[in-house]
Amino acid sequence: MRQFDVTYTERAERDMRDIFEYIAFTLLEPVIAEKQSNRIIDAIAGLDIMPERFRLYDKEPWRNKGLRVMPVGNYLILYVTSELPSKSKGIVSVIRIIYGGRDIDSELRQTDLTEDLE
Repeated sequence: MRQFDVTYTERAERDMRDIFEYIAFTLLEPVIAEKQSNRIIDAIAGLDIMPERFRLYDKEPWRNKGLRVMPVGNYLILYVTSELPSKSKGIVSVIRIIYGGRDIDSELRQTDLTEDLE
């Protein structure tokens, strides 16, 4: 079975910090913040095998760019996959981690996939 290396863009790392800080410091629930962060990180780590099992994002231009969506509780992990030339592995690049109650289209309009993947 083909395996993938999982990476985070700077924006996805910032999303993860923002989620933790909001739960820990705004909601004053540091234990829940840690558990939620670990749940998201563990789910993302599982993308190393068969990342294509999750659906493509419904709207263009992101669908055409191969953006996929993995739900984790109330959050959506948005990522793309790519092949590594002359290697047996591929790469999963986590682009964003967004609370599902937000306006995802608006959040994605603020995300330049080409910039985030460099």
